[in-house]
Amino acid sequence: MTYHIRDAVQDDLPAIRDIYNDAVLNTTAIWNEQTVDLDNRQAWYSARQSQGYPVLVIVDSNNTVLGYASFGDWRPFEGFRHTVEHSVYVGSDQRGNGLGPQLMEVLIDRARGCDKHVMVAAIESGNAASIRLHERAGFVTTGQMPQVGTKFGRWLDLTFMQLTLNPGAQPPAAHKE
Repeated sequence: MTYHIRDAVQDDLPAIRDIYNDAVLNTTAIWNEQTVDLDNRQAWYSARQSQGYPVLVIVDSNNTVLGYASFGDWRPFEGFRHTVEHSVYVGSDQRGNGLGPQLMEVLIDRARGCDKHVMVAAIESGNAASIRLHERAGFVTTGQMPQVGTKFGRWLDLTFMQLTLNPGAQPPAAHKE
């Protein structure tokens, strides 16, 4: 099957919401326990757009959204402006079809295009498939945080991974007021 990755549009938001909500209800990929409505995804999408950050979708030949990916600021402090945290989600019926790596490749290219220096992943430590996906994309494990979250009546451990997008780059000059 042929897939195409493109920038998301408003009409993609119901499918993005459905993929997100499935992950909320059935996985530990998202540590929220409440599903979201279309207004929530609209606000999220608008925020990404206003920051100049991508929301990508991977679609089939019928233009059906099968997965999505995005990134946003890692921490809301000026000193972290060159670091982003990303998300990649694939519909439950599409997992294992190689869509995640395709989304990751384009998302990494977009982060480089936004002059970002580091991409961070925060992954539930038991999610071996996501950890493998990130390792294959060049991410390295930089931290382990035991029992920092909870879902489905159990403690969750968090694995931090990161990818340096432009190794050897010099930091930007200091801002002066």
